Amino acid sequence: MSLPHALVLPYLAQGHVIPLLELSYCLIDDGFKITFVNTEYNHKCALANLSKKESEMKGINLVAVPDGLDSDEDHKYLWRLDDGFQKNMPIFLDKLIQRSNESADDKITCMIIDQTVAWALKVAKKMGLRAAAFWPASAAFLATTLSIPKLIEDGVIDAEGIAKQQMFQLDPNMPPMDTSHLMWTGFSDPELQQRAFNHIVNNTRAMEIAEPIICNSFKEIELPAFTHAPNIIPVGPLLTGEWFGKPIGHFWPEDATCMAWLDEQPANSVIYVAFGSSTIFNQIQFQELALGLELSGRTFLWAVRPDPTSETRDDCLEGFRDQVMTRKDCGLGTSTEGFGTPFYCLFHVPLWLEFSTGRGEEWSAFLAGIQHWKG
Repeated sequence: MSLPHALVLPYLAQGHVIPLLELSYCLIDDGFKITFVNTEYNHKCALANLSKKESEMKGINLVAVPDGLDSDEDHKYLWRLDDGFQKNMPIFLDKLIQRSNESADDKITCMIIDQTVAWALKVAKKMGLRAAAFWPASAAFLATTLSIPKLIEDGVIDAEGIAKQQMFQLDPNMPPMDTSHLMWTGFSDPELQQRAFNHIVNNTRAMEIAEPIICNSFKEIELPAFTHAPNIIPVGPLLTGEWFGKPIGHFWPEDATCMAWLDEQPANSVIYVAFGSSTIFNQIQFQELALGLELSGRTFLWAVRPDPTSETRDDCLEGFRDQVMTRKDCGLGTSTEGFGTPFYCLFHVPLWLEFSTGRGEEWSAFLAGIQHWKG
């Protein structure tokens, strides 16, 4: 009898790829074969950071699909990626599943699809495959998006996602939430705000055909959310590095040269600043953030991708690094965020905070903090 064979489809961002690869390792331990689908761009980035030993991924077949974008520049903009991904992926998935059906021993038997690309669940239904939707972040966040129809009905937001009340509470056992913290409200551009809201609503509708909805969390930290939304099944925490010697899907090289410096700092004394794998600043925003960190007078570790701004200028980053390095209480190194993004480490003097956008990346950093917390 052939092994069960799961096709795993992550969203395009780093914080979605890593937990789904971790889940894939769990499934392999339970006797599954895995076909892991990435865009050609992300596939190339991930492969470039595999060691020779890691490149032999037993049980996992890494597959790449074109994302429809012509230039590396376009890959900085998530909405362009979204459009290309949604246009190209369904056709590719059809062909991939059809090819697998020609093999008696290698048929794809089920799909695990990132909730952010829930439209792909229609492909599973069309091909007669069982499918699960996967959410890489907190159950409370997912429960909130699944409750959008109820929020509209209760007058918390209108049908366009615009807030009508400041505070609301999903469940008496869950903390009150501010409508300004709803994901789509984080965009300053009203057009992007509306697009993000429509994207979430469409995904929520598409998820109705998923058999289970599984989530990278656990009841010990989110019991009220799981009680409120019993259709969400906890499968976490899916922690980076649980499988020693196996690749975890970093898009950029790991560089742990900051670790010695961090070990020298007092507990809970470093501000950690990170903005995920897809956030783009304009040059003014980037410079204002850099100036604010410098003026804070606190020790900080800033994770900066190679392309953090829409008009990347290495001289600005280097100039800031040189400026803070003139102080005696500064240090410098290069490293990688816990969820895989490379960065310059720019240090100053004491407190711990975390700034992070990107739901999967933010949650991965939180889980990594729990994993390594020493009390």
